[in-house]
Amino acid sequence: MTNEEQTYHIPVLLKPSVDGMNICPDGTYVDVTFGGGGHSREILSRLGDGGRLLGFDQDEDAERNIPADPHFTFVRSNFRYLHNFLRYYGVEQVDGILADLGVSSHHFDDSGRGFSFRFDGALDMRMNKRAGLTAADVVNTYSEERLADIFYLYGELKNSRKLAAALVKARTAGAVATISEFLEVVKPFFGREREKKELAKVFQALRIEVNQEMEALKEMLYAAIGALKPGGRLAVITYHSLEDRMVKNVMKTGNVEGKAEKDFYGRTDAPLRPVNNKVIVPDEDEMSRNPRSRSAKLRIAEKI
Repeated sequence: MTNEEQTYHIPVLLKPSVDGMNICPDGTYVDVTFGGGGHSREILSRLGDGGRLLGFDQDEDAERNIPADPHFTFVRSNFRYLHNFLRYYGVEQVDGILADLGVSSHHFDDSGRGFSFRFDGALDMRMNKRAGLTAADVVNTYSEERLADIFYLYGELKNSRKLAAALVKARTAGAVATISEFLEVVKPFFGREREKKELAKVFQALRIEVNQEMEALKEMLYAAIGALKPGGRLAVITYHSLEDRMVKNVMKTGNVEGKAEKDFYGRTDAPLRPVNNKVIVPDEDEMSRNPRSRSAKLRIAEKI
């Protein structure tokens, strides 16, 4: 096995997330972020003859990791279409759903995908290589105001307007098509001491926009509520505040805005009940072994 394959296969918060799903050997489960298959293999190891697992991934690279297991079904799709594909496969309700929302090390280490500022290459960032919109399309066609909004909302960058203005000015001389060309424009806006952290936010903002991550997450979370049986578990691992806030709100109130609806008696009328009131984070040992886990947070909720 190559180092790249090993990196792809290191799952974050493996035992806490799968333990939190309360696996029933004859149950039906969904891993909506199959990736390297680490979480899926752990779920499969706990299933009996009547158990079933569906694994979603929109990236064709993930197909290399499909386990040879009769209880497993691979779904080549974005998890936002969870409801449609469960219906397609004749699954009415499931016992548990797992989502690991992080970008895998495999993607960051593949210079051809454009996810990392460590390599030069095309400014791409598509999770699904069949999708149309690339990061270069966003940088070269979006208005200055729209670019500024993306950097502010998805990257939480205070100098979002200056970044947007600089990119719009730069592209008048020719398209900003590669990572090196992009970095040449944005790097001057960050001091050397915080450069890596700030660039990571810039790339995060572009990646979220290219892959419509927040809209897809919202659709998946609402579909998950409808798909879970009473007592079924939803386990979600998040990596940045935007997605974590959305997951927390859905688990507490049933909607991404976090607006609690009350019943006649003044009790919060929510479809889910958080299982862990305190967010679960990796221990020191996991963080030292797997740097990708350092910002991970696990939340688990149960369908009421």
